[in-house]
Amino acid sequence: MSASRIGRGALKKAQIPTPGPSRTNPIQAGQTRSDTWQMRKQTPLTKISPHAPPSLPKRANPHLLNLRPEPESPPRMSPRAMTVLGVGVLAMSTYCGYLYASYRREVRQSQALEVPVDVSDRYNHTASSFDADVEMSEKLMRMGAKRRELVQGARGNVLEVSCGTGRNLEYYDLGGERRGVDEQGRAERKGCRSVTFVDLSPQMVEITREKFARLYPQFGRVVFRVQDAREVPPPDTVTGTATATATSRPTTNDANGEQAARYYDTIVQTMGLCSMPDPVATLRHLGTITEPQRGRILLLEHGRSHYEWLNRILDNLAPAHADRHGCWWNRDIGQIVRESGLEVVDVQRWHFGTTWRYVLRPV
Repeated sequence: MSASRIGRGALKKAQIPTPGPSRTNPIQAGQTRSDTWQMRKQTPLTKISPHAPPSLPKRANPHLLNLRPEPESPPRMSPRAMTVLGVGVLAMSTYCGYLYASYRREVRQSQALEVPVDVSDRYNHTASSFDADVEMSEKLMRMGAKRRELVQGARGNVLEVSCGTGRNLEYYDLGGERRGVDEQGRAERKGCRSVTFVDLSPQMVEITREKFARLYPQFGRVVFRVQDAREVPPPDTVTGTATATATSRPTTNDANGEQAARYYDTIVQTMGLCSMPDPVATLRHLGTITEPQRGRILLLEHGRSHYEWLNRILDNLAPAHADRHGCWWNRDIGQIVRESGLEVVDVQRWHFGTTWRYVLRPV
C-alpha cells in the first residue's frame, strides 16, 4: 500500500475531512460511501442561472450585489413610425427640390429682363390690390408695430413722402400739437399740427385720401399731392386746409400778415427709397426742407442684408421683383444714407438686416 493511501485511511478513521475540492455532502461519521451516494441521488440539484448574482461570503455587504446592472436596450421604433418618418423625409426632400428648381427658373427669367431704374409707374397698376398683396407678409414680419413706433415719433408739421395707399394713417397722432414728456422724462412736443401726403402715383394718393376721410373726418389741416419727392416745396401759409406754420423756428410773413413755415418738423418715408430713381438726391432735398435744430427724417426701408448668401438671392431676383412690384429690394440703404450727407441719430435693423429703421437730421 502506498504512503498516500495509508495517509487517507488514517484521516478517514480520525473523521477529518480530506483537503481538496469542496463537496456538497461530506461523509459523516458512521456513514459509508454508498449511503452518501444514495443521499445525493435523493437530493434534487438546484440549477444555477448564469445571470444569478454571485454568492458572497456571509460577512459581505448584501448591498454590494449587482453594482453593474446590464444596460437596457433602447426601445425599437415601430414599423408604422418608421414608415411615417420615411414618407415625411421623402416629401420634404421633394419639396426642397421643387423650390430649388423654381428658384433656378426664376433666376434665369429675371436675368433675361431689361428693367429700367425708374419703376415707380408699376404702382399705378398695382394700387388697387397693393394692400391685399402685402398684408400677409407684413403681419408675419410684424411691420405694423414697426410702422406704429416710427410714425408716433412724428410731430408738428409733417410731410409723408411715398405715402402709397396710406398704410401709416392709423398711427398718426392728429390731436393737435401739444407739450409732453418722452420716455426719459424730458420735455418734448407731441402730436401733429398738419400733414401733407405726397406720392408719384395718382391712384395711390386717391386711396390715401379716401382712407384719411374715413379715419379723421374732422381733421382739416391735410394736403394730398401727386408729386416727385425731390420737388416738394416747404410748407404753405396758414389757411383752413393748408399745411402750415412752424412755431419755434424762423418764419416769414406773407401779404396778409400770416406766418409761413420754412421747414417741416418731421418727414416720414416708409418703403419708398426702393422705388425712387435717385434716392440719394431725394434724401438730400428732404434735408433742405427739414427744420435744422429739432427736425427729424424718419425712414423705414428694406434693402440688403447682413448676409452675403441672402444678398445673392436678392440680386438674382431683383429685376423680376422690380418689374412686377416696382421695388428694387437689393439696394444698400446704409450706403444711400451715407451718400446723402444727413446725420444719423439712430439706426436699427431686423429680419436678417433687410429691414432698416433710420432717424436722420440735417447737418
